[in-house]
Amino acid sequence: MAETQAATEAAAPNQLFPGKQFISTVLEALDTKTRMTGNIAQRYLMRAAMAGMIVAVFYIVNYAIVGTFAELGAAGVGKFLGALAFGPALVFIYYTKSELLTSNMMVVVIGRYYKRITTWRGMRVLFMCFMGNFLGGLVFAVMYRFSTLVGGATGEQAVHSVQAKLAYMDSVSGVGDLFVRAILCNFMINLAMLLIYNGFIHDDWSKIVSMIVAVFVFAFLGFEHSVANTVLFTVVGLTHGIDVLAASGNVAVALLGNFVGGGVLIGAYYAYANDDRWVRSRVRAAVPHS
Repeated sequence: MAETQAATEAAAPNQLFPGKQFISTVLEALDTKTRMTGNIAQRYLMRAAMAGMIVAVFYIVNYAIVGTFAELGAAGVGKFLGALAFGPALVFIYYTKSELLTSNMMVVVIGRYYKRITTWRGMRVLFMCFMGNFLGGLVFAVMYRFSTLVGGATGEQAVHSVQAKLAYMDSVSGVGDLFVRAILCNFMINLAMLLIYNGFIHDDWSKIVSMIVAVFVFAFLGFEHSVANTVLFTVVGLTHGIDVLAASGNVAVALLGNFVGGGVLIGAYYAYANDDRWVRSRVRAAVPHS
């Protein structure tokens, strides 16, 4: 009876492990990232920089909308539409094949679980991605510095947002709040990537809607995204000034929270949930040796 059950389990992997395609797709993506961070690291940094540039553009769009509606006395509407307008940022990053740190956290953890990458190499991928994201945001921050795009109501909203984010660092409870918001943020981002990579969604519009909804949730509820914060702090720092120490602390806590939300709650969770190696071992054990 045990032999029959093991054979049945082995014959129906899709029913037992519906996320196997998700895992295989992620591991294929990891192989590409690993190769790129080796011999052609400059190209990888360029792809990561593009993600930072995209975030820098859409973040300013968000604050421009919020600022416009705040002046009209409809701050709630502005917050809703601003968050909705920020949503396509992930779509642009995905379809331009750019590299975003927070989704790579999930990829690296899954790769480490299946021993497709070492801890050191995984940290290299994440570090290079973060540096690329930062440099891309810095390029646009410098351009904003010599324009009026981050002035007026837009600048006021951006500065107000920065002040709220830095205020988390004033107390232990604030840091805890920031950490939880960062966990939830990358949980949503990588939940969208899970839907895209698992093979059940085939048309582009469904993928686009999934990404927009995920980003809208984190932007509207005020979750904390380490890369978005880094870009925002860089933009506001060059245009209005900023407390660098507090900003660095915010990014550090957000990075840890994002890693838990995307790397652990999505990456490690689904890596283990779709690990069918125990099934294969049972099948081998059930087959009589000649």
